Amino acid sequence: MTKHCVVIDAAEAAEGRTGVTYAAGVSSATAGASALCLQLASLPPAGRSRPHRHDAHESAAYVLAGAMVLRYGERLEHEVVARQGSFLYIPSGVPHAVLNASDSEPAVAVLARTDPDEHEDVTELPALQASLDGHGEH
Repeated sequence: MTKHCVVIDAAEAAEGRTGVTYAAGVSSATAGASALCLQLASLPPAGRSRPHRHDAHESAAYVLAGAMVLRYGERLEHEVVARQGSFLYIPSGVPHAVLNASDSEPAVAVLARTDPDEHEDVTELPALQASLDGHGEH
């Protein structure tokens, strides 16, 4: 069987299960990928994802614009900031939420996952939402 290389134009963006907006790129649906998904992820000014974890895949991001604050840990007690030009890695099974550090500019990143599906495997963690409330300024 001959395999083919494909070019995918970024699809119209839509909000995912975590509250992040994704523009679909490379995935099992668009390219026949079997082990990765590559998308554009964005958060509006002061936007944030809902707390969640991915039990079956790793994620990595490269921040194209703005700054993304990653709160992570069993109680979202840890924090790192990935600014434009930075890479960010999230291991599988780690509870986390992403916040846009700006009240005026969107945050945009190229997101890669070791899950080829456009709609990622997500375990939502609503009990951790209180850890984010009142923590929007960075």
